Amino acid sequence: MDMSPEDWAFWDTWMRAHRLLVRELDRGLQRDCGISKAEFSVLVTLRRPMRVGELADALGWEKSRVAHLLTRMEKRGLVARTEDGAGGRRTGIELTEEGRRLAGSATRVHGANIRRSVLDHLTPDQAATIRSWSEQLIERVEPG
Repeated sequence: MDMSPEDWAFWDTWMRAHRLLVRELDRGLQRDCGISKAEFSVLVTLRRPMRVGELADALGWEKSRVAHLLTRMEKRGLVARTEDGAGGRRTGIELTEEGRRLAGSATRVHGANIRRSVLDHLTPDQAATIRSWSEQLIERVEPG
């Protein structure tokens, strides 16, 4: 089925709004916390020590991407490698005290930015509609 001009206008508007929102929220993390969205994702996902592959799976990223990011975060003192497995291989990763502190403050700051940019501007009905539509989309794209 072909898309009408109205369908394309809807899609273009939705994609532009999404890009602008993501950019604004990413800038907020950088400006207010000094971290990227990728670093934030690691900080909030790494609530307990994990193997690097397990973290990559949880984030839905390639293991090499995670490994490179963890190297940079380790140099900044946010994460530490741990011995995990036979022979004391350093394949585990955990948050440092500084990483836990930053995860907590970044979560509060990011939440406030989300509230200010999105939630404060939605009626309860709009929020419920967007949530329902999003849940349906997730189930279609990633069932189970």
